[in-house]
Amino acid sequence: MTNRLSDSASPYLLQHADNPVHWWEWSPEAFAEARRTNRPVLLSIGYAACHWCHVMAHESFEDEAVAAVMNEHVVAIKVDREERPDVDQIYMSALHALGQQGGWPLTMFLTADGDPFWGGTYFPKQAAYGRPGFPDVVRTLATVYREDPDRVSQNVAGIAEKLKPKAAPAGDFGPAQLDEVATRVVRIYDPGDGGFHGAPKFPQTGVLEGLLRSARRTGDAGFSAPAELTLRQMTKGGIHDHVGGGFARYSTDARWLAPHFEKMLYDNAQLLPLLASVGRETEHARLTAAAHGIVDWLAREMVTEEGAFAASLDADTEGVEGRFYVWRRSELDAVLGPDDAAFAADALDISEAGNWEGLSIPNRLDERGPIDEARLAAVCARLLAARGLRVRPGRDDKVLADWNGLIIAALADTAALLGRPDALALAERAFAFIAGKMTRGDRLGHAFRAGRLIYPGFATDYGAMASAALALAGATGEIAYRDHAATWLAAAEAHHRNPHGPGFAVDADDADRLVVRPEALTDEALPSGTALILAAELKLAVFDADARRLARLDGELTALMGLMASNVIGHGGLLNVLDGRMRLASVVVVGTGDAADALHVEALAAPAWERVVRRVPTLGVLPEDHPARSGHVDGAAAFVCAGQRCSLPVTEPAALRRTIVEMARLG
Repeated sequence: MTNRLSDSASPYLLQHADNPVHWWEWSPEAFAEARRTNRPVLLSIGYAACHWCHVMAHESFEDEAVAAVMNEHVVAIKVDREERPDVDQIYMSALHALGQQGGWPLTMFLTADGDPFWGGTYFPKQAAYGRPGFPDVVRTLATVYREDPDRVSQNVAGIAEKLKPKAAPAGDFGPAQLDEVATRVVRIYDPGDGGFHGAPKFPQTGVLEGLLRSARRTGDAGFSAPAELTLRQMTKGGIHDHVGGGFARYSTDARWLAPHFEKMLYDNAQLLPLLASVGRETEHARLTAAAHGIVDWLAREMVTEEGAFAASLDADTEGVEGRFYVWRRSELDAVLGPDDAAFAADALDISEAGNWEGLSIPNRLDERGPIDEARLAAVCARLLAARGLRVRPGRDDKVLADWNGLIIAALADTAALLGRPDALALAERAFAFIAGKMTRGDRLGHAFRAGRLIYPGFATDYGAMASAALALAGATGEIAYRDHAATWLAAAEAHHRNPHGPGFAVDADDADRLVVRPEALTDEALPSGTALILAAELKLAVFDADARRLARLDGELTALMGLMASNVIGHGGLLNVLDGRMRLASVVVVGTGDAADALHVEALAAPAWERVVRRVPTLGVLPEDHPARSGHVDGAAAFVCAGQRCSLPVTEPAALRRTIVEMARLG
């Protein structure tokens, strides 16, 4: 027996295709059924890798008795939040408006017009953890909906008022305010383990990047220290897959030991350039090794048949969280033999007692001294081969344009630094698929799987893919990538302008209408659509030395300064764009041959947040008003430009590294 979800392309929805629940996909027909039957809509939102989504599914959605209650009292709609981030954002905001903490699965009750009136997240089958049992919730809400419509209307009106777009607050924000933000963040960081105090702990890559930017801007290493500590501790912890590479979504504890084991493409995309750059700047070999591990994991496990990247790996295997990743001490002996097993057990904290629910999550948090890193790498390779024989976690193999854009940019930005031409090849192949199969004219789609494209795309798709194109333009010297970026940014401007104020809207102006049109202003797991688009606009303006585009960007940032000041953590992406506007340098590498190649590699090795790279055979191919055109070169050279000022020609890679730092400070 299957339900309507059996026709879906989403791996998450397909996980529920054999539930006895009469699920609907998000569609006008589902709401028409709710209207016809005078039943509320139960909206359940999750994603394929989500552990607690699986728990609620096993407890309730797979249970015949619970399903019967749902089928009798509600019209049940299942949504993949990764396919429909606009729907997820609206109803997660509605949950917050009810004073509740967000999370997934998101469980919301709606009217037949899509208006939310009550909700929560995970509900147990029977009352527990201070939460009511899910069948009781369904019966109660359906009764209220049917018998007390005034009460429902009051809730609808109250939530709708809070969901209304608010006028952007006025305010000013500049270098002094950025320094104040960095100072405040340093004060609330955990001095022992990094990250914000307490648990759970998320990577918060935008905050880490902001601290690194502040250190460069001010020359104060006190700003970079918490970011570097966080990256080191994460790399030691169980959130880092020491055997197979890559990082889980977050840690359930304060030490980074015990994650929920889902691995998300977007987390690793944002961590990769931080690990590679900080590893180089601090000469910390483990950070660099962790960056290599992400690339290895991507190449081994995340490339789809189309050549793009899958969205995630599941937290659970065979219904058990983390089973694929944890070890028993006895398994080491069977795989490695006694000597290497004893070495691995000591190096990776694998014991008979275990460090998590009687099992061991490999980690290096409590190591007592230097370890033979080459031997450990060889041992981990053998453990990886043995782990590969286990039942693998499910892979959500849909291709998301925005998440792919993030990882394409990360790979292009770090390939030269890591000495990984294979990383650049991965990036180019993924870009080719999205540009060729996930577009309609100058417009992007959002998600692709099984021949189906979810279209039109969202603001994040345009910002992330435009930045990916510019990263590839810098890494390859191919100007066609730059043209893709310009086309997509123009489409974003045409179709995603926020009708309520500055910035951009999540969905396009010709997309199906929802109860509100969500604004793309606040960061979530990745920077907001507005932050991503403006970051790409800045890179394109610097790439072209386009003063008019920069002037428009200045106007955008001025209009958003009050918003940044009102919630600095929620707008970290915009703060990083503001810093970039003041400091982003343009590196123009001129010439061909080995000397130019060496300069190009050195330019690409600088942190991606400090430079935009352009490779040209001669200065004459630059735009006519580019300031580097007035220079003179004999042979290979590089010019580093900030605004309309450029350095003298630089011919030595070591000197280029210093010049990029100096010109970024002058910017």
